Amino acid sequence: MTDYLFDTHALVWWWTGDKALPGAVSREISDESNTVYVSAVSAWEIATKCRIGKWQAAVPVFENFEELAGADGFIELSVSVAHGLLAGSLPGEHRDRFDRMIAAQAIHDEMVVITRDPALAGLGCATFWSE
Repeated sequence: MTDYLFDTHALVWWWTGDKALPGAVSREISDESNTVYVSAVSAWEIATKCRIGKWQAAVPVFENFEELAGADGFIELSVSVAHGLLAGSLPGEHRDRFDRMIAAQAIHDEMVVITRDPALAGLGCATFWSE
């Protein structure tokens, strides 16, 4: 049993059926012995990028985020003060505030991030991706 936290792109790929999400990753997400979390940070990132016109493919996800999470049985993860303090103090040059917070949440709450982005692992969190 593993506690997984979605990176935002992987989450959107899951909900839109994008082929960028490998079958091995889909199987882990679908495995009922695992617990899958979605971060408030992903909701914020999706809403921001849809608002500024940078991620049209994510508009259906933006419009139905809570319903999609509920339908899949994913657990919503809020941002805490502890998460914020850790995100702000993580070492490294990675400047993406969304990635830093997701990494901090994963580290603090002992989760594995489902991500294709190797920069997240560079922030010190455990990651999973299998082509």
